[in-house]
Amino acid sequence: MTWSELKPAAKAFRIAHAAFAVVSMSSLAYVWLSALTRRRDRLLAGGVAVLSFEAVALVVGRGNCPFGPFQARLGDPVPLFELVLPPRAAKAAIPALAVVSVMGLLAVAARGPQLPPRWADASR
Repeated sequence: MTWSELKPAAKAFRIAHAAFAVVSMSSLAYVWLSALTRRRDRLLAGGVAVLSFEAVALVVGRGNCPFGPFQARLGDPVPLFELVLPPRAAKAAIPALAVVSVMGLLAVAARGPQLPPRWADASR
């Protein structure tokens, strides 16, 4: 289905869904950046919250986006990932991103925050 064939409500939903996907992917990238740099800040907390919300949504949808049926009722039968990936790869993207998300969160927890240099010197 092409963009011009979509109803206005389906177009609006597709834009909102794509925006949320950008926020989700940015959150995932920031979680990994925080794990690698041992940085802890409010942006990390926000990223964890976004990924947690997404995880709950995927549980509710039993591994699929819970908005799929709503999207289809709006007249857009094409899942978001299938707009950029072939159908088989799009179906594999959800579990793959779930694994990458869990591993990133585990890496953040395992590496812990980096202590400022003055605290490290005071412990000697």
